[in-house]
Amino acid sequence: MDIIPAIDLKGGKCVRLFQGRRDRGTVFSDRPWEIAQRWEDEGARRLHVVDLDGAFFGKPVHEREIERIVTSVGIPVQVGGGMRNLDAMERYFSMGVGRIVLGTMAQRFPDFVRQACSRFPSKVMVSIDARNGKVAVEGWKETTSIEVIPLAQRLEGNGISAIVYTDIGRDGTERGVNLSQTRKLAESVDISVIAAGGISHLRDIEALLKMEHLGVIGVIIGKALYSGGILLREALALSRGEGTTENSGFP
Repeated sequence: MDIIPAIDLKGGKCVRLFQGRRDRGTVFSDRPWEIAQRWEDEGARRLHVVDLDGAFFGKPVHEREIERIVTSVGIPVQVGGGMRNLDAMERYFSMGVGRIVLGTMAQRFPDFVRQACSRFPSKVMVSIDARNGKVAVEGWKETTSIEVIPLAQRLEGNGISAIVYTDIGRDGTERGVNLSQTRKLAESVDISVIAAGGISHLRDIEALLKMEHLGVIGVIIGKALYSGGILLREALALSRGEGTTENSGFP
């Protein structure tokens, strides 16, 4: 299972929001590429970068910062936030981005997902972000009436490489991942699932590892890494079967 550190960009800085609220965030660095280098140095095999301003405004905002992140590390970088057309995706791929994560467009324009997957095979992921079980879009500003699993099932057969599932109510709270909904999603589709939102303890990772056979292939960790609640090296060791929560040193 991939342990994927998150780097969220707002105003050119690396931040973490609380439940996706733009007015409740903590700045961790004004040099996000140095954060990327730190996670690579600590053993990360992939990074998850989100252009929060891009998601909010509906167009890429942090292209310069993302390009510097990509050129500062030697590991794959997946990027989401504000992707609304193929030209924007092409620009990101040309600068070295490994995969692009579509959110709002996947819910509103399924034909666009098919076009993107056809043009960029194996390089397109979809983010399904939910608030109280309903899909949220436009940088989480708007909650729709659409439920998670029906949307995921409609996306099958398009060539999506993975679904990133985030429980918004848990994101940035360190309350623990939504295990039950992650399991239901993985059991309902043949697309691989990456869990996100609320990861707080190695126990969350240990529980998700038990879902690998269902297609849960990764977990994105944000706040817990920045606060020190989870040490990346211990999470990576656990994912390799080299440790357990009993000897992790955490309560």
